[in-house]
Amino acid sequence: MPKISPLMIAPPLIFAGFIALAGVGMFRNDPNELRSTLVGKPAPPITEVGLEGFEPVTAEAMATGEVTLVNFWASWCPPCHAEHPKLLEMAAEGMPIIGVNFKDKAGPAGGYLTDDGNPFRAVAFDPQGRTAIDWGVTAPPETFILDAEGTVLFRFAGPLVGSDYEQRFLPELEKALGQ
Repeated sequence: MPKISPLMIAPPLIFAGFIALAGVGMFRNDPNELRSTLVGKPAPPITEVGLEGFEPVTAEAMATGEVTLVNFWASWCPPCHAEHPKLLEMAAEGMPIIGVNFKDKAGPAGGYLTDDGNPFRAVAFDPQGRTAIDWGVTAPPETFILDAEGTVLFRFAGPLVGSDYEQRFLPELEKALGQ
């Protein structure tokens, strides 16, 4: 009986593995959803280093007794600019929003909020992106919905605009608010 080399078996096994991964990916409930391991868990800490000239984030800001949003943003991020009017609108309606500015420079970030309006109750400054890593943020903007005790209820990757905002984020926010 001829001896079969492991090198002859490896390519078909690797190919079968890729096919299996593709099949799992194609049959997920929502292939566009970026799941967060934080959902259902207490929110990770946010750096207490504040953006100069703005109220810093404290540990108490995460569990305020009301539903709170945590928004990761940057002044250099075009989608963050696109969602900014919605954040201002939500803040004007009384929604508490914590801002985490990351991978940015203090001057442009502070200037942006001064010029375009500040929707945030407190603003953390995370120039190295360490807080963003702890939260599993992949790219700005990302918004998290926290319950009254500071538990993460939902993660939304992308700007709070358009049909994606209306069809995915808004129903989760209304559910959190008990509407």
